Amino acid sequence: MKDLTQGSVTRHLLHMSAFMAVSMMAQTLYLLADLYWVGHLGKEAIAAVGVAGNLTMIVLALTQMLGVGTTTLISHAAGQKDQPRAELVFNQSFVMSILVALVLGIFGFLLRNPYCDSLSADPLTAALAKSYLLWFLPGLLLQFPLVSLGSALRATGIIKPAVGLQVLSVLLNIVLAPFLIFGIGPWPKLGVTGAALATFISILIADVLMVIYFEKKYRYLRFRFPLFRPQTKIWSRMLSIGVPAGTEFVLLFVYILIVYAIIRGFGPAAQAGFGIGARVMQALFLPVVALSFAVAPVVGQNFGGRHADRVRHSVYSAIGIAGVMMLVLALLAHFAPAPLIRAFSKDPRVILFGSDYLRIVAFNFVAAGIVFTSSSVFQGIGNTWPPLLSSMTRLFLFALPAILLSRTPGFEIKEVWYLSVASQILQMCINLLLLRRELRKKLRFEGRENFIPGSATAS
Repeated sequence: MKDLTQGSVTRHLLHMSAFMAVSMMAQTLYLLADLYWVGHLGKEAIAAVGVAGNLTMIVLALTQMLGVGTTTLISHAAGQKDQPRAELVFNQSFVMSILVALVLGIFGFLLRNPYCDSLSADPLTAALAKSYLLWFLPGLLLQFPLVSLGSALRATGIIKPAVGLQVLSVLLNIVLAPFLIFGIGPWPKLGVTGAALATFISILIADVLMVIYFEKKYRYLRFRFPLFRPQTKIWSRMLSIGVPAGTEFVLLFVYILIVYAIIRGFGPAAQAGFGIGARVMQALFLPVVALSFAVAPVVGQNFGGRHADRVRHSVYSAIGIAGVMMLVLALLAHFAPAPLIRAFSKDPRVILFGSDYLRIVAFNFVAAGIVFTSSSVFQGIGNTWPPLLSSMTRLFLFALPAILLSRTPGFEIKEVWYLSVASQILQMCINLLLLRRELRKKLRFEGRENFIPGSATAS
């Protein structure tokens, strides 16, 4: 366990962000490599992976609920030097991750066919999306225990083991993917199904190795079977923190569904262009996402330890770092979008759609970075409702106008991208105003006798 209540706050943020960035880079390398190999199968295959991959947002939403609640409660306990409570939350989180994965798996396979049929631009894309989900969905389910364990480590300031396993998993996937996709040597040619199978195998191995690490190496948090029995108070507290954060990803999923529905009439090339552009944007967002993952435990431990000045310092440092990083990446995406898209498709229409998307949405990069980091501050404090409010406002101001625009004569997709930029900037302003209010209210630390670890008062 690493004590984040001592030493330079900025150094803690940069140190943890650097290791998280390595993990994120490895994950994005996997996404881009997967997209590269699938790109050799044609634009329908790219569109199919994009359609199927949208379910990642649902999994991200649910794992976010789990991960945010886990990180917040364990970091608060760690800041209060309450190891038994941290271990209790850890075991409860692990049990919850298994149960949620099982339930999601049942619903996922039941809805697989109607989901793919409703979002795909043509029957071939739908068929390929169904094949991809056959193994991709089980791989997504394995993310739940992995997120639970990784969140527990991050809450206690430990990053290296999770990063190492992530990199190993990604390298394994990159090696397996071309063999399973194209049927090299004795391997069967499985197409998009092979890409999904490679993902499943690599995540399964990461899960097994993570459990072994906790059993053999880590002493601060251990598996305790007597603590596996569900405790409703712990679950309720985790969900009260995690559900709003996870719901933000659900809203993002709704946003993506709206975009896919709007561009469906433009054909597979438009869907492929948006799919590639979105993946590239995810890759460019890696540094700020890594930073946001570091913000929550740093703020959480210092909030739990009642160090108000260090919490404020964490906020100012994180927002400043995020703004500078995203400005640089915005310039890259705006002035050189075509080469970023061309690396994954040679189709001129795909490149055109993808380039227009990146060039325009680059205007919201700085705003998005500040939204990410400020939302993580709320997570560290333990109140995730304000960021949900700003996300709902953004979706409301985007969805209805976008649908109306799509029905007007001479409609162009560019209009949707500009609308998205405006709504993102508005969300940033709302987030910052709500964060200012939250810090004034929560950092007074009055009435120490009422400060009970893990209680609503404590967070």
